[in-house]
Amino acid sequence: MKGVNFITDDKNRKKAIVIELKTIEQHPEEVDDILDAIVASARKEEPKRAWADVKKSLKTNGKL
Repeated sequence: MKGVNFITDDKNRKKAIVIELKTIEQHPEEVDDILDAIVASARKEEPKRAWADVKKSLKTNGKL
């Protein structure tokens, strides 16, 4: 997408993302999708939790 750039290290591994403000204003849904994909990718190694456990935790903490 135009207006979205990655900053890479010396081994060409993506380290950061730069999104032009104009791009965010013009394509907010697409930018949200990009950010969701980045977060999902970063968290793919985290342990999985059963929905029942997550729901119980949210209720216990008053967030649901």
